[in-house]
Amino acid sequence: MDLEITLQVNGTAHRLSIDTRTTLLDALRERLSYTGPKKGCDHGQCGACTILLNGKRINSCLALAVAHQDAEIVTIEGLAEGENPHPLQRAFVAHDAFQCGYCTPGQICSALGMLGEVEAGWPSAVSPDLNAEQMSLSDDEIRERMSGNLCRCGAYANIVPAIKEVAR
Repeated sequence: MDLEITLQVNGTAHRLSIDTRTTLLDALRERLSYTGPKKGCDHGQCGACTILLNGKRINSCLALAVAHQDAEIVTIEGLAEGENPHPLQRAFVAHDAFQCGYCTPGQICSALGMLGEVEAGWPSAVSPDLNAEQMSLSDDEIRERMSGNLCRCGAYANIVPAIKEVAR
């Protein structure tokens, strides 16, 4: 059954008629041509499809598009300010935090969501003080918080410093 919905993607409203079983990832890629989020595992295990939904990071392969009508959806394509890349995008380039680039959009969106979680005071499994008023981002903390995003090329050694630079 098709349903008429409106998706707010990167500040633009898109009216679609879609099957109610369509994932947000498939709607973004196949119907709206936002190719930043990638279909890696299609099971929510690799993070290649990570986007921001109302400022929180999600695996778009696990979300149904019809459930997110009028939510604020941000993909990697919506992070730059015109011709100026987002600070995380610049840091990933400066630190050579990618190789093939397949996972990079998901890594960057996840990192941005993760930094928001840290700012909000959300602890992780390795946070030394669960009641700290302000979270600090050690390398271990960044690794733990980014553990849902896999990189087949192994660029982790450069991803952590890129995120750390922006977190300062």
